[in-house]
Amino acid sequence: MAQEAYARLPETFRALCEGLVIRVEDFPTEEVLDAMGAESEFDLLGLFQGVGLPFQSTQVSGQMPNMVWLYRRPILDYWAEHEDTLGAIVTHVLVHEIGHHFGLSDDDMESIEASVD
Repeated sequence: MAQEAYARLPETFRALCEGLVIRVEDFPTEEVLDAMGAESEFDLLGLFQGVGLPFQSTQVSGQMPNMVWLYRRPILDYWAEHEDTLGAIVTHVLVHEIGHHFGLSDDDMESIEASVD
């Protein structure tokens, strides 16, 4: 579902994410929860890890690929409590995890989400 949501994003947005790896895990790790100051393993729906486009350098080698983590159980829990479709929630998490890292405004991200079929 995450790969399908990513494939439906506008090409210009996906171009910012060349080589992006999308991972789905049940929950964030304890290290991630501590680093993000989360009170519960259900507090995070997703996370972007990597180096954003404005900060990438051709002179640095050996960097890990940019990654978006989607946390399945928190997403499902959120879905159970809201009226949005599961696909809309997954798309929202993807766009926001990538978009905030690249410095996009909330309006920009809403526009990107609206353009998804």
